[in-house]
Amino acid sequence: MKTGTRNYAIVTASYWSFTLTDGALRMLVLLHFFNLGYSPFTLAFLFLLYEAAGVVANFVGGWLATRFGITRMLSVGLVTQITGFLILSAVSPQWSVVLSVAWVVAAQGVCGVAKDLTKTASKSAIKVAEAEARGEAGESRLFAWVAWFTGSKNAMKGFGFFLGGLLLETLGFRHALYAMAGALALVLVAVSLSLPAFMGKAKASGSARELFGKSRAINLLAAARVMLFGARDVWFVVGLPVFLYASGWTFTMVGGFLAVWTIGYGAVQAFAPHLVPRSADGFSREVGAARIWAVALAGLPVMIALALIGLDLRPDLILVTGLLVFGFAFAVNSSLHSYLILAYAGSKKAAEDVGFYYAANAAGRFMGTLLSGLLYQYGGIHACLIGSALMLTACFAFTLGLPRGQAGLSAPAE
Repeated sequence: MKTGTRNYAIVTASYWSFTLTDGALRMLVLLHFFNLGYSPFTLAFLFLLYEAAGVVANFVGGWLATRFGITRMLSVGLVTQITGFLILSAVSPQWSVVLSVAWVVAAQGVCGVAKDLTKTASKSAIKVAEAEARGEAGESRLFAWVAWFTGSKNAMKGFGFFLGGLLLETLGFRHALYAMAGALALVLVAVSLSLPAFMGKAKASGSARELFGKSRAINLLAAARVMLFGARDVWFVVGLPVFLYASGWTFTMVGGFLAVWTIGYGAVQAFAPHLVPRSADGFSREVGAARIWAVALAGLPVMIALALIGLDLRPDLILVTGLLVFGFAFAVNSSLHSYLILAYAGSKKAAEDVGFYYAANAAGRFMGTLLSGLLYQYGGIHACLIGSALMLTACFAFTLGLPRGQAGLSAPAE
């Protein structure tokens, strides 16, 4: 196997393992504490530091991956996740609500740092590995590699949702965390022994102005990403699972459905290159497709909300059906964005550009998570859906400014 292809395969497999435990963690925390009687807003609050920490972790992680190498940052992300699991496992039912919430929020913050250090390192590695493979094979595989990586890791996240519900019912909260920490320790050893120590190492930015002075294209794509993922999480993080559980679904049913949805979502992401017409320059048709899919996605939450009001059917079935359609369009949008950021990113400091972009991704998740709890508590699932539609409209507006060629790729934004 060629060096670039081999490194891509190793990074993908290691991130699969990480994502499996990360998806399980979300279900463990959400369902365990909902069962203890926590309100939707309190549940959202448990994830806030997890998402907020990701903003900082992506900024810093991109710079550190450039400065010290991608492999080291991938290892640091795995160690940090194991640490977060062990901290979270110490929470006790005998503690007061205030202490429990504070402890879980802190542990989730550690896991949030781990997730985005690992994500930034892994996606930056694709740019480096693909450049090596292109030199060996003479053709670009970037869109196909990004789509497969993104789609397959989301499928693993779906399995993680199911695993979280299953582990909660079989092992219990604490022992499930121990089992996942042990599994990640084995992945850490494998990564340390198999990847080049200084993969992706380059001269990092020397000033904050240089680090934040991204191109107009990256800035616009980052803004669109904030809205895209805020629009998903505003109803997906708290509103949807709590709504389904309150409708009579069991832990395993909720986790199982979210698993199936996320696996299907990942499969569509991996297939996205076959749904989008390709252009010779790598931008013209791809940017146009990002706009078309964004405007199509924006109308779906409104249609689901109207169906919940106007159709005399079980609300949970309407929501589930609508979510399947939403997931298809969202997956194509997400895959296009994931490709475009690497296409726009500079080759020498790809990790910094990717880190900046995924900091925006984390900001969108933070906003969506906060609003998911607030809107569901005060307006139910309908309020979450309308909030999603407004964010998706803003996402489409930002894509209108994306350049369709080389213009705007290198000049810093004013």
